[in-house]
Amino acid sequence: MRAFALGLALLAGCAPLPSEVTLSGQFIWTSEDQGFGGISGLEVLDGGTRYVALSDKGQIRTGPILRENGQIAEMPIERRHRVRMLDGARVNNEFSDSEGLAIGSDGLTYISFEGEARVVVYDNTNRAALRELRTPAFEKLQGNASLESLAIGPDGALYAIPERSGRANRPFPVYRFLDGAWDVPFSLPRRGAFLIVGADVGPDGLLYVLERDFTGVGFRSRVRRFDLSGGGEVVLLQTANATHDNLEGISVWAAPDGGLVMTLISDDNFQFFQRTEVIEYRIDR
Repeated sequence: MRAFALGLALLAGCAPLPSEVTLSGQFIWTSEDQGFGGISGLEVLDGGTRYVALSDKGQIRTGPILRENGQIAEMPIERRHRVRMLDGARVNNEFSDSEGLAIGSDGLTYISFEGEARVVVYDNTNRAALRELRTPAFEKLQGNASLESLAIGPDGALYAIPERSGRANRPFPVYRFLDGAWDVPFSLPRRGAFLIVGADVGPDGLLYVLERDFTGVGFRSRVRRFDLSGGGEVVLLQTANATHDNLEGISVWAAPDGGLVMTLISDDNFQFFQRTEVIEYRIDR
């Protein structure tokens, strides 16, 4: 897999970094829980033992990750609720298209929405939202292709990335919320037909971006890694068509032995012919 990743990096025109990416686990998540599915955001916590999952209908699910020999064996759902708006009402209709999820070191939770592009901040996702973060630039983003991805940097800066940039030859803008204001400190180059659907800043302080390409008969997935100035681009992973389902969520976390793990989750679009897959790749530096 290491040679595969390095070769892809060279083909993409970016400098490879010394890393090895290996598939370490595949789990099909099924549940009789009402409304289960459509998961587009994921945070893996406490050294890979707990999760927070966000559906694109505004539902949060939390629980433990039970493992056998290091691989996911079960993900019981302990709690489920639909997030609320500023007035305390549950999100619904055009306000409920939630896509990106990020949890800060201070415990605050950030959720991005596509239908009406905004980032909503919670100290408890089962209570009224604390505030909404908006900028006029969000109003110009494409419908159903806006704020797909959220990530938080080591300094607490929030990064929001749209699914589409507006043109095939236009880089993806990276919006940053820092010190009470939005700016665009850098952009990410578009490479091929892939669109950005998830992001996370790992324990190493680097930005991991999950991308998807729908081929008409399946999905291809790619993960690129950048530093927080938009440089140092490297392709860590690029799958063949239909290797996985519609991967949309990414969480990068530190394993007990110090290695990094990339946990990816698929959005089944509430379709019987798709699956909620939880895929893990090990990154050894």
